[in-house]
Amino acid sequence: MSDVNVIDGIDYGPLAALVGTWKGDKGVDKAPEPDGEEKNLYYETIIYEAIGDVDNAETQNLAVLRYHQVVSRKSNDEVFHNETGYWMWDAATGTVMQSLSIPRGVALLAGGSVTEFDTSKEIVLEVKATAGETTFGIVQQPFMEKNAKTLSFCHTVSVEGDKMVYSESTMLDIYNKEYDHTDRNRLTRVVG
Repeated sequence: MSDVNVIDGIDYGPLAALVGTWKGDKGVDKAPEPDGEEKNLYYETIIYEAIGDVDNAETQNLAVLRYHQVVSRKSNDEVFHNETGYWMWDAATGTVMQSLSIPRGVALLAGGSVTEFDTSKEIVLEVKATAGETTFGIVQQPFMEKNAKTLSFCHTVSVEGDKMVYSESTMLDIYNKEYDHTDRNRLTRVVG
């Protein structure tokens, strides 16, 4: 256990690299429209807070970060995405997880593994979820299930020092077709 990963006596593993307030204004969102695609340039703030650890069934211990992401269009400064969730680290298995919900009636739990990491170098986290899975899956309210169903989700985050790059791919079944809704941005830690 490296001291750089320890916050208030808890080993956050690779998640320690996320803690802080991040801002970025290089975002590109590609979203579906009935007749094609909409491209939005955006800026955002993401806050990651170390909130402690939890024990499950008295044998699993997870280090937990809470996050809040607010995304605004550059064209009109309106918020078009507001997301809350948690990142969790299971050091015993090398599993990293992200749970999130968005106020459209969609929630998911995505997971992946991190076998080796060095916080003095780039850290890459990748998590995935698939609709219909019982472990790393997606749930959605009936309207979304019928009209804008999320089929899968993949989120990759790379952190090196105070620089972060992420990309998300959300496969949707919308407007009678499958569409890969993508988001990507570069952020800088402004408060650590």
